[in-house]
Amino acid sequence: MDSGIRARVESVRERMQRACQRVGRAEESVGLVAVSKMYPAEFVAEAAAAGCDCFGESRVHEALPKIDACPGSLEWHFIGHLQRNKVPPVVSAFALIHAVDSLRLLQRIDACAELSGLRMPVCLEVNVSGESSKFGLAPDEVPAALDAANTLLHVDVQGLMTMAPFSPDPAAARPFFRRLRQLRDQWAVQSGFALETLSMGMSNDFEIAIEEGSTLVRVGTDVFGARFHDEGGAE
Repeated sequence: MDSGIRARVESVRERMQRACQRVGRAEESVGLVAVSKMYPAEFVAEAAAAGCDCFGESRVHEALPKIDACPGSLEWHFIGHLQRNKVPPVVSAFALIHAVDSLRLLQRIDACAELSGLRMPVCLEVNVSGESSKFGLAPDEVPAALDAANTLLHVDVQGLMTMAPFSPDPAAARPFFRRLRQLRDQWAVQSGFALETLSMGMSNDFEIAIEEGSTLVRVGTDVFGARFHDEGGAE
């Protein structure tokens, strides 16, 4: 039975390409993180066969056995809210942590990475919308977090991540993505961090995110199909 994953991957890639063309960006300037949370390893294998090489997970207990069951050539990103007690296995298994939402978490990642002999790439999650239901640093907290990151030897702050408020109109996300890009430009000058990575955009709004500067889009449903129990979140 055809799962439709290959066709969906091709459709997402075409939409990404068109969004880049609309704003004069190179197609290769945006990466696709196929969000595989709540999908089986067999679906990951199908997406990998269709050309996906980067996958996003948000639950440690689900992700680790799935990673073991999948081809070793794949790259895995942790995209969900990360509890400090779950940091050690995430540091060992993932190539990038998208959603560092506090200074305490950043310091914990640094300590665990030091014990593992690693330098862990991360993004700071910024709650641009100010919604109480969302995790993330308030924009006015980010400069202090970047200052602190300058003293940490085992984390590499590569950029920023955000989630726009959900709306049936994808264009409603544009001001939030644009604001993060503007803040990134400001903070990069102030902090000395290049902050080249902007993790913005999910299935509902990734084309708008690309138009506003996203370098990584996190797409689950539009790659794998509807989940039986979709809990929303970083997808």
